[in-house]
Amino acid sequence: MTLLYILAMTALVFTSRYLFLEPKLPLRLNAQVQRLLQYSSPAVLTAIWAPIVFLPENELWLSPANPYILGAILAALLAWFTKNVLLTTLVSMGAFLILNYYLT
Repeated sequence: MTLLYILAMTALVFTSRYLFLEPKLPLRLNAQVQRLLQYSSPAVLTAIWAPIVFLPENELWLSPANPYILGAILAALLAWFTKNVLLTTLVSMGAFLILNYYLT
């Protein structure tokens, strides 16, 4: 049954990507839909990281001793100032590991 789910999701993802990326298909989105879709990536990313940062133990933790918040702030500042994805990822992961070790 699990294999069936995996194959079904594979077909669904491939089909949805193919419809929008194949240039020979006559499917085109109007400007309003394209503008609306620009907000989907930030919305999905926020839905992923916000519970991890603010609810690490399934409880709201807004404290200066929260390594998740400190790591997120550091990552955001590094991304903003350096605009280097690899550097931001490596430095913020290292800082989070150190903060997590010493603060918890």
